[in-house]
Amino acid sequence: MKKILILLAVVTAFTSCKSGSKKKGTDEKSAKTEISLSAAGSTFAGPFYKTAFKKYFDLTGVQTSYGLTGSGAGIRSLKDRVVDFCGSDAFLSDAEAANMPAPVVHVATCSGAVDIAFNVPGIDSIKLDQEVLADIFLGKITNWNDAKLKAINPGVKFPDLAISVVHRSDGSGTTFIFSDYMSKISKEWKDQIGVGKSLNWPTGMGAKGNPGVAGTISSTVGSIGYIGSDYAFAQKISFALVKNAAGNYIAPTIAAVSAAGKGDMPADTRIMETNSTAPDAYPISGFTWIILYKEQAYNGRSLDQAQATVKLIDWMLDPAAQGIAKELKYAPLPDKVVQIDKAILRTVTYNGKPILK
Repeated sequence: MKKILILLAVVTAFTSCKSGSKKKGTDEKSAKTEISLSAAGSTFAGPFYKTAFKKYFDLTGVQTSYGLTGSGAGIRSLKDRVVDFCGSDAFLSDAEAANMPAPVVHVATCSGAVDIAFNVPGIDSIKLDQEVLADIFLGKITNWNDAKLKAINPGVKFPDLAISVVHRSDGSGTTFIFSDYMSKISKEWKDQIGVGKSLNWPTGMGAKGNPGVAGTISSTVGSIGYIGSDYAFAQKISFALVKNAAGNYIAPTIAAVSAAGKGDMPADTRIMETNSTAPDAYPISGFTWIILYKEQAYNGRSLDQAQATVKLIDWMLDPAAQGIAKELKYAPLPDKVVQIDKAILRTVTYNGKPILK
């Protein structure tokens, strides 16, 4: 029954993704339209994935439906094998990976910023240091005219207005990135809240997905929350400059996210890039991943289905797709990460034989 409910939820989420798509092109494309892929997960990377998958459909005729279910639900869908792959802003720990039905691989697809977005009338930009940011989300700073806020924002006239914290209500990779950062800058946060896709929040109201949090912030005067950059940009929501480990207040630009991702990358790509020590890095940055099974011959999947899955992900690493990421305010992958990703994809097999050469 659980698998049926998850499948129905994913299919429902896919409906909006499929609407409006039109098959077109050559006979070759028409032949390939019989293959369709399904995926679900990260809302953080959702704008990139939906745009890139539409472009890939135009190029190849292979349609990919992507459900904006959040990273946690996406991982559950992959575990239940009701999708071809999932999107997640949180990599699987060794224990989580061991709990999957079969080995999985992680392919980083881009990186992005988690913006601290806010809605205070008349104020377009503020600065937040580590102490003030932690105190707000721990519920210790409750009014916008707090002395600590005013001290790091000279010249900003804060109103006497209650702060309303907005956080995710679902299992979220964006929450994982945010809480990973908070645990690095605040011992109190680390001890009381910790890192995870779902948290026991000490204050605030929950909303589902990045779209839900962005919408709640937009409609709630006095609110503050964390969302992917594309959502803040698309909805014209004000965001904070955040003080990084080097002591500089940094805006969540593509360049600042790229600066955070210049460190060493492990062979399996599982790394968090929050709180980078680079002087020009935005501190709440993170990679986002596509996760798929390393052996693709399962549940009666055909070789064509497996090949379509891996070829799509391989294309996501090429300059054309990475250019789409940049247009949508994500940071393209460094060349060294692309090469690692492509090597990982060439370990994916069908009946033990590599799918890509």
